[in-house]
Amino acid sequence: MPESAVSDTAVVSDEKLIAEARTGNQGAFNSLVGRYEKELYGYLRRYVGDATLAEDVFQNTFLKVYEKLDQYEQGRPFRPWLYTIATHQAVDTLRRQNRRKAVSLDRHGSSGLESDQSSLADLLVARDESPQDAMSREEQKQALRQAVEELPELYRQVMLLAYYQEMKYKDIAEVLGVPLGTVKSRLHAAVNRLMGKLKDATEGTASPSAPTD
Repeated sequence: MPESAVSDTAVVSDEKLIAEARTGNQGAFNSLVGRYEKELYGYLRRYVGDATLAEDVFQNTFLKVYEKLDQYEQGRPFRPWLYTIATHQAVDTLRRQNRRKAVSLDRHGSSGLESDQSSLADLLVARDESPQDAMSREEQKQALRQAVEELPELYRQVMLLAYYQEMKYKDIAEVLGVPLGTVKSRLHAAVNRLMGKLKDATEGTASPSAPTD
């Protein structure tokens, strides 16, 4: 497939693009980068909490992907493999930076991040209406951001992959290198912790209850 043939990437599978990239077709590799650029950058920005650092990790991720093209197993889903590399790059970068692994959920001007945060807030408050009644939308966002930032890294990872990247449990297990049951238990624990923190926040902001007849 000549480089010009990869312009209509909507009908070309990831596996086909990788196969062409292995032959030295730079256009195929560029198409692969473009296909995942927006979602992967969003994931990395939330993971590392800094736009510039996320861009560096993004570049390093696809550099590693290019270096490891010959190690990719044909027939293996590309997206979990990509996120495995990206997550390792993010962890290594933060370790080198000696920074706390933080999640940023309300960066202004970042594509899709604020709406994603609102969606997660809607999901959580739907399980218990009282936070929605007691807190304004902005207060919900602030409480959610703080709650996610305070989660242990193991819980933040599954929360990002499951709720923001909408990844299947089995793919999350592959990305993180843990059993499927571990993914489910971590996600359950993460949601419960977030619910608890949101409830704690509402107790501090809720108005006194009106007297009942």
